[in-house]
Amino acid sequence: MNISDAAPTRANLMSGDGYRESLRRLKPVVYVDGQLVRSVADEPALRPGVNAMAFTYDFARDERYAPIALATQASRNRVVNRMLHVNDSAGDLLNKLEAVRALCQETGCAQRYLAHDALNALAQATAAIDDARGGNEHRARFQAYLERFQDEDLTLGICMTDAKGDRSKRPHQQANPDTYVHVVERNAKGVVISGTKAIVTGAAYMHEFLVMPSRNMTEADRDFAVCCAVPVDAPGITIVSRPAGRPGEKVEHGAALFSRKYGQATGVVIFDKVFVPWERVFYEGEWERSQVLTYNYATHHRHSCIAARAGFGDLLIGAGALMCEANGFDPGEKANLREPMVELIKIVEGFYACGVAASVYGQADPHSGSFMPEPVFSNIGKLLLATQIYDMHRLAHEVSGGLIVTLPGPDEDHNPATAATLAEVLRTNPSVPYDKRIEVARFIEDLTASYQGGWYSLISLHGGGSPAAMKQEIWRNYPLGDKVELVERLLERGVLASAGDRAITRNRQPGRCCDTGCTTPGQPVMVPLPAFRKD
Repeated sequence: MNISDAAPTRANLMSGDGYRESLRRLKPVVYVDGQLVRSVADEPALRPGVNAMAFTYDFARDERYAPIALATQASRNRVVNRMLHVNDSAGDLLNKLEAVRALCQETGCAQRYLAHDALNALAQATAAIDDARGGNEHRARFQAYLERFQDEDLTLGICMTDAKGDRSKRPHQQANPDTYVHVVERNAKGVVISGTKAIVTGAAYMHEFLVMPSRNMTEADRDFAVCCAVPVDAPGITIVSRPAGRPGEKVEHGAALFSRKYGQATGVVIFDKVFVPWERVFYEGEWERSQVLTYNYATHHRHSCIAARAGFGDLLIGAGALMCEANGFDPGEKANLREPMVELIKIVEGFYACGVAASVYGQADPHSGSFMPEPVFSNIGKLLLATQIYDMHRLAHEVSGGLIVTLPGPDEDHNPATAATLAEVLRTNPSVPYDKRIEVARFIEDLTASYQGGWYSLISLHGGGSPAAMKQEIWRNYPLGDKVELVERLLERGVLASAGDRAITRNRQPGRCCDTGCTTPGQPVMVPLPAFRKD
């Protein structure tokens, strides 16, 4: 019987509580605010991040969301968590987009999608190395690792961004080589790595780390061209983490309504002579192809970022509409509110549409066969959200009014000397009680005008690369040559010179209306779903 004819088997999907319990079995060295953490799963400063990650587990176990939360890995006919799936089709890209958006509507930032992006990029990179060398060693190591990770339903922290040191110098030129992760020893059993990775999302509450190079390498940088996986509690690893969300801020009185529950920690991960066995080393020393992993990861990740910020934008749209209502206005009747609301909708759905286009026009990688988002649309969508995140906050403020920051603090809601008066004078719409109005106001403050709000802006701007990086990729991948030749043909003068002689005609691509991308068979595409609720 052909494997495709059999009913797919299902990986053992962990629950949110199971995820928390799995963290308790690990013993990583983690510091938060200068204090050593005894139990990551039970640390109040990390709880919002752990909650956000746990939600991704419960989401995948809810059968209502199976079409987007789960995926069938065709190579092994195995149903796995979407966040650990290597894409087999354009439909997979679309469903991943929908899943990330749904997760971020609930949590603000789902975080786990970084694992999806890195695993897809690593599948491409290991296949490219083997094809160039004429072997199967790298593919086999990755496949074995992927299958174990999918079957155990683990979380993977992506250690890509190095500390970098002097930005004007290459890794091998640094006065302190530990500003980049590098191989310090090779032996029959494996490699030993040292160095520092900065800005590792959710570092403290992962099961394992995937170490990847953060830039193109030269031959002199050979020791820095390493990609491997290590447990978070491997000897020699120290994690210095920020708190997640706004834990502990007036919890009992209603401040930080959203980010005391869900948030994201980032951490600096220090590797001090960490041993990695060969079966966990996906490549080392292959400096010539270091850019394959970094480029592919960036494209996958920018595609995911589009969905993540669309989910966050959904929160702003909904809260803005509720605030208009609580203030006694109907945006449908007030142009001064309707126009900014439409502008906010246009921004969010505009960059999300680029993610949809990048999915539809995605193509199979020639080495691994996995599907890659179309790079131009991926980078345009990420550039739009990165440069318009501040406009999204401004528009939410515009429709909400100044109450979101002028409202007295939550302690006044329980002050017998002031509470009754405030409840009377700060109520506007007779059908919306005072407590409901201030609840929405504090929700918007939490998302846009707090420490956490500023953090959301910054990760939107620089997460997945700076705007300059996106512009570079758009220019490098856009088929400018096709447009030049189009105009020259309409001018009836033909192409003036060969593509190799003219810089402006070098970038071309075949027509997009073809079976590759648009109509590729695969899994169901973008199944409409209700809002996620726990019964």
